[in-house]
Amino acid sequence: MEFKKPVLGFAAYSGTGKTTLLIKLLPLLKDKGLRVAMIKHAHHDFDIDTPGKDSYELRKAGADQVLIASNYRRALITETPEANEPRLEELIDGLNLDDVDLVLVEGYRHLAFSKIELHRPSTGKSLIYPDDNDVIAIASDVAFDTNGLPMLDLNNPDEISHFIQSWLLSQ
Repeated sequence: MEFKKPVLGFAAYSGTGKTTLLIKLLPLLKDKGLRVAMIKHAHHDFDIDTPGKDSYELRKAGADQVLIASNYRRALITETPEANEPRLEELIDGLNLDDVDLVLVEGYRHLAFSKIELHRPSTGKSLIYPDDNDVIAIASDVAFDTNGLPMLDLNNPDEISHFIQSWLLSQ
C-alpha cells in the first residue's frame, strides 16, 4: 500500500499489550518533535458519546455525522449502517495529514504495510512474521531467532522509539 505519509502498524494478537506499549511510545515520539496520528481498530461496536450528551442524542435522532468541536479538540462521529469493515486507506485519508509526520496503526495486521510484530510467547499464540513479509521488526519479552529481522525488547519503549525514528528517517 502507498500512503501520503509514513504509516507503521503494530501487529499482535489480543492481550499482547499493543495499547499499553503505544501509551508509553507516544510521549517518547512527541518528545522527539514528531507529530503522530493514531488509528486503532476495534473488533466490536463502540460509542465515544454517551446517552444524555447532545452528540449522542443528535446522532440517535438521525444525523449521519456529528462533529463536536471546542477550543481544545474536535471529534467526528460517522454512522456506518452498512456494517462494512472500514478500509485503512479511507481512515488515513480522513486524517489531517498536513499536521502529522507519522501515522501509527493498532490493528489491521492482515493488510500489506510496514509493521512491528509484538509477541509474547506466554500467550501461546504463533508468530505472525513468517507469513507476513511486511513485518519489519519483532518486539518480544523473550529473545529468539528472528531470521534476520531486528529483535526489540517489548518492555523497552525507548529502544522501540529509537527504532521507529530510524525507520522514519529511511522513508
